[in-house]
Amino acid sequence: MHNSVDNLITIQKEIQQKISEIDSLELDPNIIAVSKTFKMIDILPLINHGHVNFGENKVQEAIGKWTDIKQDYSHIKLHMIGKLQTNKVKYVIPLFDYIHTLDNLKLAEKISSEQLKKNKKIKIFIQVNIAGESQKNGISLEKLETFYNECKINLGLDIIGLMCLPPNDKDPSEYFSKMHDFSKNLNLQDLSMGMSKDYLKAIKNRSTYLRIGSKIFGHRD
Repeated sequence: MHNSVDNLITIQKEIQQKISEIDSLELDPNIIAVSKTFKMIDILPLINHGHVNFGENKVQEAIGKWTDIKQDYSHIKLHMIGKLQTNKVKYVIPLFDYIHTLDNLKLAEKISSEQLKKNKKIKIFIQVNIAGESQKNGISLEKLETFYNECKINLGLDIIGLMCLPPNDKDPSEYFSKMHDFSKNLNLQDLSMGMSKDYLKAIKNRSTYLRIGSKIFGHRD
């Protein structure tokens, strides 16, 4: 069995153990295998194993890697997890199924117009700047509800949840907990939070999409 498949199975067991510990058996988080920078030869073992969710953060790289594969494996769900520029939206809508990084109104408007042109609606997470860090993108907590309503009501976007990148130098648990609270306040079902180093803490706070890369594929060059 390929290393990446072994790693995925180990992670799935850890997740089930954590779900059992917190007595939330109804929780069934999706693992997004973050395949950015890895070649298709590294990804195919997971596809053949039956894994569905994959994440990319660069549009041009994703087009080259996934266009043909998604035609052959139509069940695959591709997640845009990197910063998205408005001029790349026209390429993202046809190829991707989810956007995790909606972080400003101009981008929301562009997604809305491109979805109409392409006659395709994709699932979207609002990126929240949960710790108010100046170097990070995302909607501030103070503006979140207004932004959500604008996206949902006026632009007709399919907002399914919230996404965050907690501070690197602090325990993410308090930020994951805040995200869970804000998600409930907006009556949203999904949370995109938790990566290779902190996905078990994210599960404790009801994350439904875990973005795991190096722990599946190994360290990047």
